Amino acid sequence: MKKQLPKRHELDVKHTWDMTNLFKNETLYLEAFDLLEKDVDLFCMTYETKLNTAEIINDAITFFQDMQGSISRISAYGSLQSSTDSISEENQMRQGKAMIRFQTISKKMSFFINELKLIDDELLLKAASLNHDNSYFLKEIVEDKKYALIPEVEKTLVALSPVLNASYMNYNRFKLADMKFNDFTVDGKTYPDSFTLFENEYSHELNTQVRRTAHETFYQKLAEYQHGFASNYQAHVQKEKIMSELRGYSNVFDYLLYDQKVTKDFMDRQIDLIMEKLAPAMRRYANLLKEIHGLDKMTYADLKIPVDPTFEPHVTIDESKALLMEGLSVLGSEYNQIVRRSFDERWIDFPQNQGKSTGGFCSSPYGASSYILINWNGQMDEVMVLAHEIGHAGHFQYANSHQKSLNTRPSMYFIEAPSTTNELLMANHLIKKVKTNREKTWIKSVMISRTYYHNFVTHLLEAAFQREVYQRVDQKQPLSAHVLNNLKLGVLKKFWGDSVEIPDWAGLTWMRQPHYFMGLYPYTYSAGLTLGTKVSRLIEDQKIKPEEWIEVLKAGGTKTPLELAKMVGVDLTTDQTLIEVIEEVTSLIDDIIADKLVARSKL
Repeated sequence: MKKQLPKRHELDVKHTWDMTNLFKNETLYLEAFDLLEKDVDLFCMTYETKLNTAEIINDAITFFQDMQGSISRISAYGSLQSSTDSISEENQMRQGKAMIRFQTISKKMSFFINELKLIDDELLLKAASLNHDNSYFLKEIVEDKKYALIPEVEKTLVALSPVLNASYMNYNRFKLADMKFNDFTVDGKTYPDSFTLFENEYSHELNTQVRRTAHETFYQKLAEYQHGFASNYQAHVQKEKIMSELRGYSNVFDYLLYDQKVTKDFMDRQIDLIMEKLAPAMRRYANLLKEIHGLDKMTYADLKIPVDPTFEPHVTIDESKALLMEGLSVLGSEYNQIVRRSFDERWIDFPQNQGKSTGGFCSSPYGASSYILINWNGQMDEVMVLAHEIGHAGHFQYANSHQKSLNTRPSMYFIEAPSTTNELLMANHLIKKVKTNREKTWIKSVMISRTYYHNFVTHLLEAAFQREVYQRVDQKQPLSAHVLNNLKLGVLKKFWGDSVEIPDWAGLTWMRQPHYFMGLYPYTYSAGLTLGTKVSRLIEDQKIKPEEWIEVLKAGGTKTPLELAKMVGVDLTTDQTLIEVIEEVTSLIDDIIADKLVARSKL
């Protein structure tokens, strides 16, 4: 029987992340905030209305970059603690006070970008030629000019940013602090429920009645909040549409994709090719699960159950460290030190607890250690999750140490490539270590159920849903809970066809993800995994050296995503790479089906 999640203060601290890696104590955090505010005042006094030579422009950018590094560390200190315990009044107050102070800082510093955009291109490019570290940022300023508004409007938008960005914060408060799930009973046993328990435990539960009842109970609670959530989401996408119009974009897609440095056809390709060419293989995989588990029918609640339900290995946190050190050693000793540090220096927050953010993420404040949040359940596939998040950590440890703060972050289109490369390197390593065909088939099934299902199905279907939403936003059609539910249902049914029964309550799945408040993010999981699959294969086949991939990570945001891929010889301008990856995934699924048929024939 599942237990109620512990409260944050009840956890073993050695398995939580160490916030003293950022600031040794609260006093030092507050002192850093005070110092930042003094630097901001000095910056404004020194450079406002005085950006009139290439040398002064470069001096100002250098000062500005240093402050951005401080802002990233100070901001992370508050937001990370809220992500592990959103219920805590102390965390809420710290974060609330920080937001107010950052708002004042943003208003004061807003002159800088505004004034740069008023400077002649010739002078900006001259400044760029004098300082390599600043050149990429300055060239982007030149490009951004065509969508810039007059300074007074830009300042107003900065002043309004807490309100304009409130939807995401509201979503997390509703989801993690306010929403309380009902217990449910199966065969006389009572089970507690929560976002974390549902996503980490009940979605994989082997007892069919418990699993399906958990889904129905969970979605019944979501249904009680659907209209408020829909209103909050409607406000968010309307803001994005208004911003796209204000800045002169032809549609909301171009506005949201501008910073990704790709055009809409790249997103459409990911969605359309996977919906068309991968769906048949995933339906065969669903039918295999139905047969293995002897289900009366395959339903939406059954899609995450394992291929080999009696084989799931369990690992301790210490064992996961040894596996990751070994599995990622292919990337070299320097990279392995990052893996070691992530455990030894407590970069990782493992336990599940009340008020903790669901899923997992990695945050890498500039000039500091990375912070990895997961919800550890002791199963082997969590090692793949850790490999993924350490991929993000490794990426930004390299980028942060080789680039200035404004040059570290690449396009979102690329952002999931380093993480998914790690997942696949880890899986391939485990396959090489196996002693039986059963183990080999199980690892392949984890690659499908964890790596590819997560990125090529779950997030891809989010992307397909998003595209439908934004098409309606562009056409100025209203959204409601009913509309959103039907759009999500339509996407799910199109992908799974007759192979999976999709109940009406599954339409509420859109309420589960925060990704919809992050622009056109969901499709980039499959884009990143497309490159990650290709890169992991090139490393495994020794067609590129690991050092070549490390150089890509070091480049940070100084190249476009297509240029980063080109550094290791991968062409993302055509359909070919994605088609090859889909074929590889399809072959993997067919191997699993064949292996299970052979195993059953021997019984």
